[in-house]
Amino acid sequence: MARRLAVVVAHPDDDTFGCSGTVALHADDPSFRFVLIHATNGAAGQIAEGSGATRETLGAVREEEDRRSWVALGREPDRHEWLGYPDGGVAEEPFDRLVDRIAEILGEERPDVVITFGPDGITGHPDHITVGRAATAAFDRLAGEDGFDRLLHQAIRRSEIEAWNERLVADGKEPFDPTQLYHPRGVPDDTIGVEVDCSSVVDRKLAALLEHRTQAGDIDTFDDDGMREALARETHVIARPERGADAPPLGDVFEGL
Repeated sequence: MARRLAVVVAHPDDDTFGCSGTVALHADDPSFRFVLIHATNGAAGQIAEGSGATRETLGAVREEEDRRSWVALGREPDRHEWLGYPDGGVAEEPFDRLVDRIAEILGEERPDVVITFGPDGITGHPDHITVGRAATAAFDRLAGEDGFDRLLHQAIRRSEIEAWNERLVADGKEPFDPTQLYHPRGVPDDTIGVEVDCSSVVDRKLAALLEHRTQAGDIDTFDDDGMREALARETHVIARPERGADAPPLGDVFEGL
């Protein structure tokens, strides 16, 4: 049985955080096909000291960092599309055109599962929210055709963010504030419909994340143990089809298909 996964995100490293563990777990499956869509190349992101990037080169550097991250993981995308939208400006672009471009790629690939952002965009980032809306609209347009069995929205349990904050405070750092832009938001614990245990591939996931050198500030939030713990799970809300309120979380994005 083919396992076709499409991931639609805004910036380089969104993919590494959100789905690289799942990709690593399926890396050796000959029936697995992985399609990755980035709306932007992250040209307006941070530039860590010593990364070698400049404001003029950051977009190209981040594209290369993303490529290298999948090499480090050991499984590169079978198809990787960069849509070329301005970092930080996706919401100002024609929305229907963004939906059309995503739908065109998804229509060619017929993924069984699509992963994107939910309404909170994980961090409230306008690019994340807009890309998630557009990918969801594209999925709904194509639903009923071959593939398109499941749409997942990346999400984090509220209890997990509370645990992260306890760790940060204990380390003398500022906790996350979900009311602030770019800080992670949590969803009610019981809305998580998929929880993938990535502990067996967490070293590979961490190696992939470390390739995003320009974004080092996002990577060194926790100490090594804390980072490994945070990366050991990938959790999603099942946006399509509707999930029963009492259904236990699935252990894999393809489970039951």
